[in-house]
Amino acid sequence: MTTASAPQALIRADHICVRFSGAEVLHDVSVTIQPAEIVTIVGPNGSGKSTLLRALLGIVPLTKGRVSRAADLRLGYVPQKLALDRSLPMTVRRFLSLPRRVSDDRAKAALQRVGLEGVDRLEMAALSGGQLQRVLLARALLTDPQILLLDEPTQGLDQPGEAAFYRLIEEVRSDTGAAILMVSHDLHVVMAASDRVICLNGHVCCEGTPAVVSSAPEYRALFGLGTQGALALYRHVHDHDHSQPQDHAHDHTCHPSHGHQHDHV
Repeated sequence: MTTASAPQALIRADHICVRFSGAEVLHDVSVTIQPAEIVTIVGPNGSGKSTLLRALLGIVPLTKGRVSRAADLRLGYVPQKLALDRSLPMTVRRFLSLPRRVSDDRAKAALQRVGLEGVDRLEMAALSGGQLQRVLLARALLTDPQILLLDEPTQGLDQPGEAAFYRLIEEVRSDTGAAILMVSHDLHVVMAASDRVICLNGHVCCEGTPAVVSSAPEYRALFGLGTQGALALYRHVHDHDHSQPQDHAHDHTCHPSHGHQHDHV
């Protein structure tokens, strides 16, 4: 009798630590990202969220631990901010061909994928915040990534803009099968699209499904009750039966209480 092997992790961090100027920013953090899952990292300002993303990308050096990536892994990255010199003329089409040129057909398809068909001749500096984030996503998708890493991609957008962007992320995962790892500042919208949530505050405080983490005392200690939608979280795809016990297989440290609310927006 043979058993199916588990899929190979795309990225794995084992007990990593990162120090800046002698101060430990990340302590003993272990994270595994599997194919096709959406994982959201949440935590207060200064909790090491962006540092963890950069450590997984290999941008910042590790003090301790190890990061491993699947062989020939194709990554797509959407940064938190893009500093644009408004005096420098650059069209969206030109931007999509940096650092390596892509064909007009591929550029058009990428813009169409993110709902921005026909903006290729616009100047980058003329884009709205929501349009800019979608162009950054389109550029990341040109690598045909197996995993997309997004660093607070909706910061500065209004709530409808955030909701629309994360619906788009869900569609991208559904259409391409790419895994999504995102750092979030907004729990209410992002958690709805997440398979798994990691609550970070220099170390992993708790980890599990949105419902599990929203009920965890470690999470509530960081965000309080009634803030950031802490009690209004739901799984976007209702693939579970509320009459049956929830699967807490991924939850090693959180102990949820009953009676969390579901906000069907």
